[in-house]
Amino acid sequence: MFRNAILRPPSSSFSQGLTTADLGIPDLALAVEQHRAYCKALEQCCLTLTVLEPEPRYPDSTFIEDTAVLTSRSAILTNPGAPSRQGEVTSVGQLLGQHFSSIKTIQPPGTLDGGDICQAGDHFFIGISHRTNEDGARQLAAILEEEGYSTNLIDIRGIDMIHLKSGIAYLGDSRLILVAGMEKLGDFAGYEIVPVEVDEQYAANCVRINDYLLLAAGYPKLAARLSALGYKTIPLEMSEFQKMDGGLSCLSLRF
Repeated sequence: MFRNAILRPPSSSFSQGLTTADLGIPDLALAVEQHRAYCKALEQCCLTLTVLEPEPRYPDSTFIEDTAVLTSRSAILTNPGAPSRQGEVTSVGQLLGQHFSSIKTIQPPGTLDGGDICQAGDHFFIGISHRTNEDGARQLAAILEEEGYSTNLIDIRGIDMIHLKSGIAYLGDSRLILVAGMEKLGDFAGYEIVPVEVDEQYAANCVRINDYLLLAAGYPKLAARLSALGYKTIPLEMSEFQKMDGGLSCLSLRF
């Protein structure tokens, strides 16, 4: 059960952030509106929210998930792979220190983005990407294994994804969402796979929170598949965050 979430709304510099998408310039007012709807959805999931002030020095800072990996035992501060994002971690770490008695850090030359980490119960899938390097991935694996978790590394550098969680999500119930091609990259034995078709790949980044599943709006095939499995979905418009390579999981730290 999740009880808390930390978020940061998009700032006035949001459109200056990093992106590989070719979807146009985001509308800041609409992004703020979509973020408010996201916050309301988290409250519907019975979370208590801490909403930080926008941070215009860091255009990507609304994607707060990349700054930390949270477990039941510790908060692990990351070292983001994009140099322009590394300053985001300090203020988040200070806040997490109020909630976690154990704070650990990924040390250079290791880099790690939280978006490359997918927790599935007591197991963590750790992506090696263009943002998370092998050193950072192995540092995290060592920390997690000391805490009693199992891990495996998945190298996604050969496929068209920014982060591991662009193509995988844990639904609970021993189920994983996977986009096409992911099944060849990792060991997913023991999981029921819910496939995502190529034309709905963006929707793979969904978030199970307590009794609900947050899902990007506009992807009817996956929505129908998840409803048939019994999940209570909350569809959310994500157009402006998609323009900046962001997804639903990126917008909060949940614990």
